[in-house]
Amino acid sequence: MKTGTKIITLDNGYHLWTNTQGTGKIHLLCLHGGPGGNHEYWEDTAEQLKKQGLDVQVHMYDQLGSLYSDQPDYSNPEIAKKYLTYEYFLDEVEEVRQKLGIDNFYLIGQSWGGLLVQEYAVKYGNHLKGAIISSMVDEIDEYVAAVNRRREEVLTKDEIDFMHKCEAEGNFDNQRYQDDVQILNINFVDRKQPSKLYHLKDLGGTAVYNAFQGDNEFVITGKLKDWHFRDQLKNIKVPTLLTFGEHETMPLDTARTMQKLIPNSRLVTTPNGGHHHMVDNPDVYYRHLADFIREVEADTFNK
Repeated sequence: MKTGTKIITLDNGYHLWTNTQGTGKIHLLCLHGGPGGNHEYWEDTAEQLKKQGLDVQVHMYDQLGSLYSDQPDYSNPEIAKKYLTYEYFLDEVEEVRQKLGIDNFYLIGQSWGGLLVQEYAVKYGNHLKGAIISSMVDEIDEYVAAVNRRREEVLTKDEIDFMHKCEAEGNFDNQRYQDDVQILNINFVDRKQPSKLYHLKDLGGTAVYNAFQGDNEFVITGKLKDWHFRDQLKNIKVPTLLTFGEHETMPLDTARTMQKLIPNSRLVTTPNGGHHHMVDNPDVYYRHLADFIREVEADTFNK
């Protein structure tokens, strides 16, 4: 497959930005987080895997409403109802796979993308060689409890109380509140500073993020507050890698539970890694990923 950018037209008429890097017969499709995030932390994935001795074609794309892809008018209730759903984004992954012409492939997703990996492995797992769930839990209530504990590690009680007050009032634009969020981001989301993932201007994705998550990573006011998938984990039949940062927002205790419930899985962690641990500590992150792919290819994973 030719490397570089390809704009694909979905059956619904919207356009998605996609990009392929690397060579080889192994295919890896990357799903970004957010939702409403973008592909950028996957940009060097083919290069990082090459450093680990693997030739992989890495495919990435911006989901509908994100960065370079089309931005629907989500203020239209009918558009929001149709496209701001779990079902839409799950089936979008399958349509992207088809339009890129890949099969028998690996699927990796970070955060929200890891949610989609779980759902895809259950619904469309017959297309997968392996699944990689990066920094995503199966029970959102455990995440909420964990991020509240994280606040206590770096903020005073006064600041935590102030954040809770702002959240109860919906006062997310308060500058003091946003300053506290940034402290949390630096400690648990983007530990490598200055972050490579910030833009001078909001380039899209906020509407999708607000609908599912809310204002920031440390409070959930959107649809994700009802995310529960534990009873489906047993239906993930493909080899699965769970990879989490050791200093991130997602609770490792939940990751350990997931590893026990997904039949053929392994849990690995990244030292000094936050929520974006592929950026914080890429050498370890991609060594784990390369080892997983290599073992699945050799049919030696968990054997």
